[in-house]
Amino acid sequence: MLTRIDLRGVPDAADAFRLPRAHIDVASAAESVRDVIASVRERGVVAIRAASERFDGVVPRRLRVSAADIAAATAALDPAVREGLTLAIAHARRVHGAQRRDDVVTEVVPGGTVTQTWRPVRRVGLYVPGGRAVYPSSVVMNVVPAQLAGVAEIAVASPPQRETGLPHPLVLAACGVLGVDEVYAVGGAQAIAMFAYGTGGGRTVPTDDRTVPGGTVPGDDGCPAVDLVTGPGNIFVAAAKRLVRGVVGIDSEAGPTEIAILADDSADPSHVAADLISQAEHDPLAASVLVTTSVRLADAVDAEVADRVTATKHSERVAEALSGRQSATVIVDHLDIGLALLNAYGAEHLEIQTRDARAVAARVTSAGAVFVGAHSPVSLGDYLAGSNHVLPTGGCARHAGGLTVQTYLKGMQVVEYDADALASLASHVVALADAEDLPAHGEAITARLVPDNGSSAVGERP
Repeated sequence: MLTRIDLRGVPDAADAFRLPRAHIDVASAAESVRDVIASVRERGVVAIRAASERFDGVVPRRLRVSAADIAAATAALDPAVREGLTLAIAHARRVHGAQRRDDVVTEVVPGGTVTQTWRPVRRVGLYVPGGRAVYPSSVVMNVVPAQLAGVAEIAVASPPQRETGLPHPLVLAACGVLGVDEVYAVGGAQAIAMFAYGTGGGRTVPTDDRTVPGGTVPGDDGCPAVDLVTGPGNIFVAAAKRLVRGVVGIDSEAGPTEIAILADDSADPSHVAADLISQAEHDPLAASVLVTTSVRLADAVDAEVADRVTATKHSERVAEALSGRQSATVIVDHLDIGLALLNAYGAEHLEIQTRDARAVAARVTSAGAVFVGAHSPVSLGDYLAGSNHVLPTGGCARHAGGLTVQTYLKGMQVVEYDADALASLASHVVALADAEDLPAHGEAITARLVPDNGSSAVGERP
């Protein structure tokens, strides 16, 4: 089922070969959602409702979910699921709480300081996908770091279900447990556009043969624009985030999930096969890649995969993902080559199942998250490890990381110099300003120096 790629005896394998990856054409998807984005920008709620009917097959009576509906979903939550969510939240808070930064004051010269401080974005829009699966865990992964960063306004959007016109009850329940009360039954590109531009104001919106001024339907409080959008989604969500980037901040253009496993002959083939399958059940485009020095392990994993795929619930989806161009088993001569291949690949999730796994993991330079040893599967990170599962895909781990508290913070530098400190640097600033042919920059310095008559009052003339 997994394609076998044998790189043994290829001396430049780490330099010349690239691990397989799904072809995701975000640019084409962007063209297909461009009109949706423009329509939401211009027509607000009317366009959102039309897009919901077109793409989700349902028109929510209200875009904003009522407090009563959130409370009802929370009350109906299965006790075992509630316990799991509560533990996931506690673990995530423990890990993400350690990510907060203190302000740092640096004295550059006597009397002159620069303080590096951190301020949360004012308002964020958190997207929680629907579709093939339901993701209350993604509510946790988005909301917890935003709350710990001190974000004042947190809004969640998730696709409406055809049966109810509301987001999935588990998503609503997770919001309730976390204390998030601003939730919208909006999915896809229209949700990203809503976050970027808001639902508008001053429009006349037809509904039920009446008109309602102000751009909202009855009972709908509207959604103000946000400053930052985070959260995973399908290719159309990724494309929409690309189109609104600059209007708002985004975390990343997350694509189909990826798992890569670096293993030697010490790995348990049943563990490896189970982990490859666990991520393949997300999506037919999910990538499952095994890089190993052991043909015997590869053969054993193939046998385990064949047995497990037929027994798993989403066998058709898993089989499609594992047999796709994005998934493979790669045989290499030694771990150094495998590690070089994987650092170039930049997997969303990277498992190290080798001897001395911790030392090998210390040499990883590109991965969204690294799972070390036989007892740290990706599934643990999806729910309860305390790490964040909103991670870069498509090779973006070579230059970016996953969601953290820092995602929701802005670095701000505060400069404070007294008169003597400024005077000590004045001639140097003037010299540099003149060298760049920007003399007014220098004049802004000299205007503050003590005049020849000894007066130091600002604006005082001799």
